[in-house]
Amino acid sequence: MLHRRILSLWFPRLGAERAMRAERGGITGPLAVACEVSNTQVISALNAAALAEGLQAGQPLRDAHAMCAALVVRPRNRAAEAAFLAALRRWAGKFSPWVAEAEEDGLVLDISGCAHLFGGEAALMEAAGTDCAEMGLSVQMGLADTLGAAWALARYAGQEAAPDRSGDAIDQEAPATRARAQKRTPRQSAKRRHWTRGGAAPQVQAVPPQTGRIAEPGQAYAALGPLPVAALRLDGATVAQLNRLGLRRIGDLLGQPRAGLARRFGRGLVLRLDQAMGSAPEPVSPARSPDHFAVRLTLPDPIGLMEDLLAGIDRMLPRLCARLEARGRGLRSLRLEAHRCDQAMEAVAVGLARATRDPARIRPLLEMKLEQIDAGYGIDMLRLEALQTEAIHDRTPAGHAEAGAAARARQEGRQENAAALEDLIGRLGARLGLEAITRYHPAESHIPEKTFTVQAAAWSEPASGEWPRSPRPRPLLLWRPELVHAPDVPQLPGRFRWRGQDWELAHAEGPERIAPEWWLEDPEWRSGVRDYWVVATACGTRLWLFFAHGGALSRGWFCHGSFA
Repeated sequence: MLHRRILSLWFPRLGAERAMRAERGGITGPLAVACEVSNTQVISALNAAALAEGLQAGQPLRDAHAMCAALVVRPRNRAAEAAFLAALRRWAGKFSPWVAEAEEDGLVLDISGCAHLFGGEAALMEAAGTDCAEMGLSVQMGLADTLGAAWALARYAGQEAAPDRSGDAIDQEAPATRARAQKRTPRQSAKRRHWTRGGAAPQVQAVPPQTGRIAEPGQAYAALGPLPVAALRLDGATVAQLNRLGLRRIGDLLGQPRAGLARRFGRGLVLRLDQAMGSAPEPVSPARSPDHFAVRLTLPDPIGLMEDLLAGIDRMLPRLCARLEARGRGLRSLRLEAHRCDQAMEAVAVGLARATRDPARIRPLLEMKLEQIDAGYGIDMLRLEALQTEAIHDRTPAGHAEAGAAARARQEGRQENAAALEDLIGRLGARLGLEAITRYHPAESHIPEKTFTVQAAAWSEPASGEWPRSPRPRPLLLWRPELVHAPDVPQLPGRFRWRGQDWELAHAEGPERIAPEWWLEDPEWRSGVRDYWVVATACGTRLWLFFAHGGALSRGWFCHGSFA
């Protein structure tokens, strides 16, 4: 019977070494990666030079600076570390197809039936260590029959269980605890023979020194017995409580009655013990590889004409859309690669306002970009790759009312108009960029310039319903308040000067008082409370003036917009 063999890879300095790789050799001294924990900067990872200075992970950053004045600090980037670990997961696929991430700084590989391809388990681990060294990464490995045992060997192999306290009484705690636990009647011993049901624990033998971090098949007990109880992936409170009772090694737990452990420490301790020893299953669940959609067309003879490129696109695009439809996805961005005979490559990318898999809607966007491709001495291969996709769900009306509304929408042509608008946005985006095409959405605010939000048209839906009407008229054009030369009094002036021109008042409506949002610090509203007036001048221009009563800035008259 084939034993499961699990290899655990632990990168204890992942955050620091990732930062060093990003700096491309710019950091040579001690480096610490810090993150904020309870409003305190705490070290999350260190490089080898910082560890040599006596620093430790979890140490406050202020204490670390006091110990090492030359310490270089970088903020922790959890997203970048997760992406780096995902890249390491793909690298580990060379050793086994069954790879999963373990927490934030480790990998787990099920290498059952794979070790012989590399010359044995020790040779496989040596190859993995060599690769990590070439990548500038520190790694510790553990190999066992179970995931829990491999995890424990990778992180705690070679460590001795140190007592939390000192004294003569501590030396007697563990023997006394074991002596009390072993006081059972002969009838109970006959009933409970297996150690998982309260019987005698298996004999723990010393680990041969040559095995190191490799537990031979069926030798999990011998490998884990000398390790501290923290190797069972227990929380700190449980580890501290076990240490106070003198149960500092995993071998000490094997001799205890399981019912008593479960009553005192919960079922989590018993479950972790069973998982490490193989009594409870703990499968390795590898991450699913992301969907990748791409097609290519190899040409027998080089091409360079626009018609030939379009003919190649017409052959590839339906195949790509068929693959997308099979997975329920739609395109948001697409790249066309044209590989030339001189080993050069020309590429163009297009974006779509809405996810789609209709070749008729994608082809015109690619046709607009073909003029940017330099064919050179000829193109011998074309490739289409979906850069970004989204799920497209089929929508089915739920009842008669929804079905009638959908039918009326089709009759009125609203769906066709929406599709035409999306195609227009896509065409304009191919020329100007999708981020340059925006639309306005209403927002609830009494501040004039905050009554709407600007959103990218390609990444937002149109505003539903009618635009909310303001109780008072608002100008057609708004700009930043501009100074108006007029008497510094709240009374509306008959004549004023603005933009280097004299204006005469003909008619005015107001005032409308608008106060700033006191709970927000807005630099544009440091002038305090404003009184707005709709002013019609003698030449027919209608302006929106206000008098600022003064706050952090001096008071006076300003022009904020124009109605026509």
